[in-house]
Amino acid sequence: MPPVAIFGIENDTLSLVVGLLLLFLAALWLALAFYTYTDARRRIADPMLVGTATVAALIFPFIGTVVYMIVRPPEYLEDVHEREIEIQAAEARLAQLRGEVCPYCDFHVEKDFLRCPSCLRRLREPCRSCGKPLDPRWKICPFCEAEVAGAQGRARTRPSARASGGRPRPASAASRSASGGTVEGGAPAGGAVRPPAG
Repeated sequence: MPPVAIFGIENDTLSLVVGLLLLFLAALWLALAFYTYTDARRRIADPMLVGTATVAALIFPFIGTVVYMIVRPPEYLEDVHEREIEIQAAEARLAQLRGEVCPYCDFHVEKDFLRCPSCLRRLREPCRSCGKPLDPRWKICPFCEAEVAGAQGRARTRPSARASGGRPRPASAASRSASGGTVEGGAPAGGAVRPPAG
């Protein structure tokens, strides 16, 4: 049985060479299509675009892969993810550094500084009980559990109301005690008995 002639070539050796060349081109075409698929999966997050690039590499041998290599994203998805993590970490470090500078002169300060050592402006208020720096939004000192200034003032007014049975003092008695007059029983407001005028 005579060998099958490729492209009308009757020479057996030349026909074999052409057949091997065609086989090599077919293998290269499939390898490039597979490369396009694997590379697109690493660079493109959308599965539809990955499939489109692979089909284009199969339909248009060699040209589809070349076009894909021209228009493909320049970075792998892993690199993009790592860069985003690094950016987030850098932003967190920057935010931390910004929290340790004076808001008035940008001088480096510590978190427990009450005043800026450069511009001498007050940064935080000290606790009246333990002296630790307090955040203006705090209602209680987290170090000694003492109430802050606004809450302490409210706390002082509450026991006086409880001591009088929940009823406020009469206005006349309060005005007499403020003006140095006498309260019930003829005693002076100060609590000491005045000697009779001689």
